[in-house]
Amino acid sequence: MNEIRPVEQGVGKLETLAQIERKLVWLASWMIHHANHIRPNPEGQKVGGHQASCASVATIMTALYFDALRPQDRVAVKPHAGPVLHAINYMFGRQSLEKLQALRQFGGAQAYPSRVKDGPEIDFSTGSVGLGVALTSFSALIQDYVQAHGLAKAGLPRARNVAIAGDAELDEGNIYEALLEGWKHDVRDVWWVVDYNRQSLDSVMPDRLFGRFEGLFRDMGWKVATLKYGRKLEAAFARPGGYSLRGWVDECPNSTYSALTFQGGAAWREAILADMRRSRGVRAIIDKLSDDELAALMTNLAGHDLGALTDAFAAAAQSDQPTLFLAYTIKGNGLPFAGHKDNHAGMMTLEQMDGFRAANHIRLGHEWEKFEGLESPRAMERFVQSVPFAKPLAAHGRRLPAAVVPVPATLPQPRVTGRKMSTQSGFGEILSEIGRAQGDYAALSRHIVTTSPDVAVSTNLGPWINRRGVFDRYTREDVFRNGKLVSAQRWGTDAQGQHVELGIAEQNLFLLLGAAGLSHDLYGARLLPVGTVYDPFVNRGHDALFYACYQDARFLLISTPSGITLAPEGGQHQATNTPLLAIVQDKLASFEPAYCDELGILLRHAFEYMQRPEGSAVWLRLSNLALPQPTRALDPAQVIAGGHWVVPPQPGANIAIAYQGAVAGEAEKAFAILQEDVPEAGLLAITSPDRLYAGWRAAQRSRRLGHKAGSHVEDLLTPLAPGAAIISVLDGHPAAHAWLGAVRGQRVMALGPDRFGQSGDVGSLYREYEIDSAAILDACAEALLPSND
Repeated sequence: MNEIRPVEQGVGKLETLAQIERKLVWLASWMIHHANHIRPNPEGQKVGGHQASCASVATIMTALYFDALRPQDRVAVKPHAGPVLHAINYMFGRQSLEKLQALRQFGGAQAYPSRVKDGPEIDFSTGSVGLGVALTSFSALIQDYVQAHGLAKAGLPRARNVAIAGDAELDEGNIYEALLEGWKHDVRDVWWVVDYNRQSLDSVMPDRLFGRFEGLFRDMGWKVATLKYGRKLEAAFARPGGYSLRGWVDECPNSTYSALTFQGGAAWREAILADMRRSRGVRAIIDKLSDDELAALMTNLAGHDLGALTDAFAAAAQSDQPTLFLAYTIKGNGLPFAGHKDNHAGMMTLEQMDGFRAANHIRLGHEWEKFEGLESPRAMERFVQSVPFAKPLAAHGRRLPAAVVPVPATLPQPRVTGRKMSTQSGFGEILSEIGRAQGDYAALSRHIVTTSPDVAVSTNLGPWINRRGVFDRYTREDVFRNGKLVSAQRWGTDAQGQHVELGIAEQNLFLLLGAAGLSHDLYGARLLPVGTVYDPFVNRGHDALFYACYQDARFLLISTPSGITLAPEGGQHQATNTPLLAIVQDKLASFEPAYCDELGILLRHAFEYMQRPEGSAVWLRLSNLALPQPTRALDPAQVIAGGHWVVPPQPGANIAIAYQGAVAGEAEKAFAILQEDVPEAGLLAITSPDRLYAGWRAAQRSRRLGHKAGSHVEDLLTPLAPGAAIISVLDGHPAAHAWLGAVRGQRVMALGPDRFGQSGDVGSLYREYEIDSAAILDACAEALLPSND
């Protein structure tokens, strides 16, 4: 065990920090108490909060925010410590009293720290357990990238990316996926500080589990600092008999230690003497102590010892080696339910809060005052304002400014005349041409960074990588190229490369996209991140994709190949649900072009939209099915808005075919036959059911507020008769289109696979899952039959 022994520091500083710590515990506890017991609660439901978790981590956060952290450092705070972070920002003058009083209320401070809802003082949103911890590792990788490419804000010192984690977060698999990827890329300047209170949500953690973490992290190149005992216990252990006492504490099971903490000094004395009554040295240590003093000694863990923590952080700051701090703590430390296994969601009663108020010297009516109950309030205020982290990083909070990257009016288009091409291939060719960095594309190409979880070649990133190289801290030669061995891939790696290659772990893909998509705020460097992944495996990383969007990270996701059109691959690789995911995911605009001319418009839009203040991340679902490419003039605004008429219907037409993506060819075949009998019919290309639906919903909300408003989908469907039939088809779940019937009351017959696929050729699968031209015509015939009403 690598234990860092505390070293005596200046008493004045530690006493000041101790007062700050007590104030943070008070404010966090009072915030939660006020939300649950004082302010109006119309529904009468428990508002919630985590007083025990806040108390557990308060010492760690005091040592970090008021001593160790520098203005440029970036921090992810464990979700259940949100009130402590709000209290810290309140003391720094970065959070309002109104927000604290409205904790977990509409418009108030969020239950868990949120970049979007809580404002610019929050570096990383947390709440999805483990993801905030892992994100700091990828943020450090992005820092390496932007500095190596000369994109970071001039004069900005290197940041340390710090995660304050709950011990139960180390149960999350995404942490170990990130740990391995961090080792591959030799990430630096990362601290993970674990609040090891040995209690998870429902129980006390197994004793054997935590001993395994040291080896895991050391094997990945991390330094591990185990902070177990505070100065009082270390002093006791140094006395005669202290060795035996230390052995007893070391062997004390987590559950027993927690129970004794809750029971207090008398229980500690009884348990120790039951095993070591005859040890004169142990008796000499404990007999002279009162029960309260004994309880204070036995719970003197390093995670609650400011001297131990500040020494450990100062020592680690001398190196950029990633460091794991295992800080032993007590859940609910200093509160009436400290150590109790049910304390996770527990809250102090009114009587307990009155006692806690008195212990903290808080006068009635002064509960929210920043320095109430502290010695020398003015001196404390000066101290808080003087700590390094209190210094402003940017004019408007901790978000750095970054210039917008100019996007040319058009992107280079593949040669399509006389060719069949898939949208996946078209994407590769367009990106490759941008990668030439010629003329107007030079600035754009410099800011694009691509990444993929071991599928770069099969998602057509290969040509881009050949031009721009693979990013690595170290220069590594391409052995195949040096050996003059034939290969289409020329993948030399160095610090100037613009592709970050990942292992097969989709969570890491979305965490890296999330980190890269925040680089403008974190490092003043505008990146245009592009990530590619097989469409079905968006599901494997969906939690991290959701998390990246919740951060309002800006990136371009290319999911390809998609659908049952990936016929020989079988059902495991044929996703049907992704068009629905794209519709329901907030902060993510999604599209599915059928042809490369639409793709060019949407790629250009994506690079521009990602940078708008009101913009978002963008998702393009592409296909590997090669189709003959049309020669035509398109209105980019309609393609971006979600749909355009390939063949406009005549006014009052009673039927139209609408298609999305790779099934365009089948829809066109069916339409040619339909038009022979129904010449007034229309053919609609849907490029984004997501944008059509979002526009319709926005118009509905606006009209409810009394404003005159319309939407693109309403305009598109207006030429059709009120009772017209729309036969829609896509290589995805038909529910993605079924809602179209609600727009103007028209009938929709939505075609699309809604069950697991299987291996086969495209034609066979299209027939089996009823998305071929014959199935489309059958649906048209059914729609045109006279009604039985």
